[in-house]
Amino acid sequence: MIQGTGSDVGKSLIVAGLARAFTERGLRVRPFKPQNMSNNAAVTADGGEIGRAQALQARAARVAPSVHMNPVLLKPQSEVGSQVVVQGRMVATVKARDYQAWKPRLLSAVLDSFSRLAEDADLVLVEGAGSASEVNLRAGDIANMGFARATDTPVVLVGDIDRGGVIASLVGTKAVIDPEDAALIAGFLVNRFRGDPSLFADGMRLIAERTGWAALGLVPHFPGAARLPAEDVLGLAGSEARGPGSVTVAVPVLPRIANFDDLDPLRAEPGVSVVLVRPGTPIPAEAALVLLPGSKTTIDDLEAFRQEGWDVDLRAHVRRGGRVLGLCGGYQMLGKSLADPHGIEGAPRTVPGLGLLDVDTVMTPEKRLAAVTGASLPDGVPFSGYEMHIGATAGPDTARPLLRLADGRRDGAVSADGRVAGTYVHGLFADDAQRAAWLARLGTLSEGAGYEAGVEAALDGLARHIAAHVDCDRLLALAR
Repeated sequence: MIQGTGSDVGKSLIVAGLARAFTERGLRVRPFKPQNMSNNAAVTADGGEIGRAQALQARAARVAPSVHMNPVLLKPQSEVGSQVVVQGRMVATVKARDYQAWKPRLLSAVLDSFSRLAEDADLVLVEGAGSASEVNLRAGDIANMGFARATDTPVVLVGDIDRGGVIASLVGTKAVIDPEDAALIAGFLVNRFRGDPSLFADGMRLIAERTGWAALGLVPHFPGAARLPAEDVLGLAGSEARGPGSVTVAVPVLPRIANFDDLDPLRAEPGVSVVLVRPGTPIPAEAALVLLPGSKTTIDDLEAFRQEGWDVDLRAHVRRGGRVLGLCGGYQMLGKSLADPHGIEGAPRTVPGLGLLDVDTVMTPEKRLAAVTGASLPDGVPFSGYEMHIGATAGPDTARPLLRLADGRRDGAVSADGRVAGTYVHGLFADDAQRAAWLARLGTLSEGAGYEAGVEAALDGLARHIAAHVDCDRLLALAR
């Protein structure tokens, strides 16, 4: 089990790299994360949802993603509450202070999923969540040491030297956790090192001496990580303008932005500048396309959009002849109104939309989760993607749908002038033909290699990187 001294120390990528490396050895590898918290989710073949990171790890292991790889997924809806998804299905919305009482009943689902994966695997690579040292959350824990203790799974602890204080974070974890928990930690990794590794040899030795844990590797920073889908919005922090000659795609960063991996293929294009518009920053006037991303709480995010004054910026962008594309929640925002009569996102209410599409949306309790294929209209360019949404959208502009799905349905809407469009389908830009078609509308050519091929190459590179810097034989010997 790979646990961390904190969030964003690189656990997910290390598991992905190990998954590909051990798969290349001929082992049947399965990734597993007992509990994840993310609004960046992936659809499984059976119509469930799991964290996007576990879907990437499944890809690294060359297996189809399963709901059992991430049996508990928490999807934050506010600062104090989340939707709880168990084995791929949403079961409740729970406030943070009440979640502790849920943990015992969730443990059975976690152990059931783990057992199912282990039946068909030579090796299960388990990823912890957040920090192993959050002892205030230890009671009833299912994400870190609670799971490790319940399954007698050996633990490798990861620290991130790039953020500083890695010695204190690793040694400090040993100091604060329960001795019986600490006894399960067999080794440690130091991640994201930059420079001459010999300069940290004394640091590795000191950590090993202070903790009694085996030093299993000093892992240098892996530049190829930029080609892999980001697990959370922190991973998009490097998005910036590429300079003269590039086409600018502006993306307002909403408080509950969801499924932002839609941006990754655009970020991989050499001639495209994906500019993340942070709060307090106007939508740049030079943008050729403003992309409104998905949202976990569409109505609240629409209010935040207005509070930033981005609605004014967006109307000015359209007057200048710019294009707008709304994805899922972003599509719903572009309409005339959003109604939530069942109180799915909070109190029942109806609010005005941005009014750039002549459509109205009603939130419905049923959630649609499905992989889809089809073609865009009217050009007939094929695509593959997925749906993950609640709500139904209707109105005059849906008579000009953006997509035709393989099952015969029409999806999305396009404004009369053709410059504003919306769709419920995620993953369009990962399709090379679709991405090229959209860039052509913006007056530029797709210069990137095949996106999916690039992800595969990055996973192969990550596996080689991990194998070169981690004692994989010793790590594999820990498995039981």
